Amino acid sequence: MGKKILINFIKEHKVSYTIGVTFMLLTSYIQTLFPKVLGDTIDILKVNNFSNKDVYINIAYIMLIALGTFVTTYAWRNLVIGNARNMECHLREKLFEHFEKLSPEFYNRRKTGDLIAYAINDISAVRMTFGPATAMSINGIVICLISIYSMARAINWKVTLLALLPIPIIVLIMTKIGGIVRKRFKKVQENFASISDRVQENINGIRVIKAYVQEDKEVEKFEVLNEKMSESNLDMIRVSSYVSPLIEICFTISFVLNLIIGGNMVLEGSISLGSFVAFNGYLTMIMSPIISIGRIITIFQRGMASLNRLNEIFDTEIDIKEIEDCVRSSIDGDVEIKDLSFNYPGAEEAVLKDINISIPKGHTLGIVGKTGSGKSTLVNLLLRMYNVPRGKIYFDGVDINDYELKSLRDSFGFVPQDNFLFKASVSDNIKFFKQIYEDEEVIDATKNSCIFDSVMSLNDDFNTVLGERGVNISGGQKQRISISRALIKNPDILILDDSLSAVDTITETKILENLRRLRGNKTSIIIAHRMSAVMEADEIIVLDEGRIVERGTHSELLEKEGIYYDIYKSQFHEEDNEFGNEAS
Repeated sequence: MGKKILINFIKEHKVSYTIGVTFMLLTSYIQTLFPKVLGDTIDILKVNNFSNKDVYINIAYIMLIALGTFVTTYAWRNLVIGNARNMECHLREKLFEHFEKLSPEFYNRRKTGDLIAYAINDISAVRMTFGPATAMSINGIVICLISIYSMARAINWKVTLLALLPIPIIVLIMTKIGGIVRKRFKKVQENFASISDRVQENINGIRVIKAYVQEDKEVEKFEVLNEKMSESNLDMIRVSSYVSPLIEICFTISFVLNLIIGGNMVLEGSISLGSFVAFNGYLTMIMSPIISIGRIITIFQRGMASLNRLNEIFDTEIDIKEIEDCVRSSIDGDVEIKDLSFNYPGAEEAVLKDINISIPKGHTLGIVGKTGSGKSTLVNLLLRMYNVPRGKIYFDGVDINDYELKSLRDSFGFVPQDNFLFKASVSDNIKFFKQIYEDEEVIDATKNSCIFDSVMSLNDDFNTVLGERGVNISGGQKQRISISRALIKNPDILILDDSLSAVDTITETKILENLRRLRGNKTSIIIAHRMSAVMEADEIIVLDEGRIVERGTHSELLEKEGIYYDIYKSQFHEEDNEFGNEAS
């Protein structure tokens, strides 16, 4: 998949690539003119009573060569290297788009630091391969071919081949070293991912670390990872550091052979001094791309290793798929669940078992139960965060699998347990960066979620920028801003997943009153551990070990004196007398 994206990108930009490569070839050709012109100039200077005009013409040629090299190099670098940057941007966008489509189950298996490494280091390595490394390869090959031909013309093929004898040895060594570099670079990337993951965990959990005085322990753990990172880099450097010295030794042999053989030929008069200088100039030009072979091979090996890693991600199947003729209309509000059982992928035991629920439009369903009883799982299935078997969940009589994902999820307003706020203004967090809402709507949403006064007390009210994950406000404030985000949407179905746990009972009562007023004709689902949040619901279900063990209204469930009764009694034990009267 990753290779296909690259091929498609190159096809889309084939015109600019063709023009860029043309200028690159032109640059290589122009560069190879310099040794010849320099050699001719030296031969002119050897002649007694030489013509100043000929010298000036050759100097003009050298200036034109320099100017031509500048212009053509500027052109191909903007086109080829520029396209490589665009490719990097395009590939990163495609990767991020793919990340957005993957199911929560994928993220349960992967570390955040590893995914960050894919988006930064791996894509950068691919860009280096298909940008600078490819350009250096083409430029080097052309220069070498033209230089070798020109060297043969300047002296002869025998001397040329003798001078270039060490080059095949260099290429063979480079190929062997490249394979080792590729393996070791993969290890470097893995260690980078581990370090990124450790840093991210420590930043997010810094308060817990400080509370338990674990700073020194975390530093020790980081030092171990840092040492592994250093060792893997050094292992790679130890191999790649052989490259330049080996190339220099081989070229030193070439120059020595050339000085001995070519110098004797000059003394014998079989070649001119200018031809000998041109020959050495070409040999010097060949030296530069050959020396770059080590770097090019290293970059290519890194890039291919990174491309293979990216292919693993791109080849990850998108679990949640839509049918071709999916329903693109929004949900009206009727919800029906029939005999639903659900296992998480790879798990043997079912999290939900034989769930049957009917929620008419405009009704409120309360869901209570112990931790781990399947409450949040049920909500995730309604949002189709996981695949749902056909014939189990219906909205307005239509199977959940027949809906377009966007239309389905656009119909919901969801406030999860883990309230996530972005590093942005309060207003942008409520609007979710959508500019379709007016300021009055934002204000109304905050008033209905009882956060308006708190927002107005901030330094810059609605324009106050929140810290990462809302670090500079309280848990209750984060919950109420998240509720505002859901309310401003005015969704067909509102889901509150234990979203009032961090607010006091008085504020909770006000928010629930506002919800009943606002959502009289719309469907709501409230999950809560606190009984007061669901007492007014049209129906309450009690989940235990994935099954519905009790259902009914608040008063009906109290009369049954089952699990709901026990939870209610434990929460209101200070009001036993009042509770006893109500229960009877």
